[in-house]
Amino acid sequence: MKNRTDVRLRPVAGRDLEHLERFDRDASLSEPYEWRGFGNTRAHPERWEKDGYLTGYGSTEPNDESLLVVELGGETFAGIVSFRSVDRTGARSCLKIGILLLPGHRAQGIGATAQALRADYLFTHTIANRLEALTEADNVAEQRALELAGFTREGVLRGRGFARGAWRDAVVYGRVRSDAAPNN
Repeated sequence: MKNRTDVRLRPVAGRDLEHLERFDRDASLSEPYEWRGFGNTRAHPERWEKDGYLTGYGSTEPNDESLLVVELGGETFAGIVSFRSVDRTGARSCLKIGILLLPGHRAQGIGATAQALRADYLFTHTIANRLEALTEADNVAEQRALELAGFTREGVLRGRGFARGAWRDAVVYGRVRSDAAPNN
């Protein structure tokens, strides 16, 4: 994979809260996948004040997902990447990851680069041994981005998630610490 050099990850800043709130109230920003309905937009300032959206690694609470901003050229908000612990053994060795890019920043290699950068960050700064992602079975673009970022398709979970009025299959992707990094 040829990484885009203009993509970087950074912590959420106060100026990003308006974008997070838009994700919760505007389905067109995540269509045709993943939107689960309206969210509590007032929760974003509270969460940002609490921990800056960087507590997910140490918590298994469902709302304690950590976020990093995907930024282009040092100034443009392109979306977010997320991670949280899903390991029930207490070792925090498995993190579930996600991504949401604004529509104007899709299909340009930004997602694959952001996925690879986040994997590098987590393998460098946490004890996580496994990163896993679930994506809707018909989200071929996200599956390709994960593969370009060094993730391996591991299987299909039938009827895994409910979205847009129907139960949807999900594809599981994983990357472990010992996997070779993607070619840059």
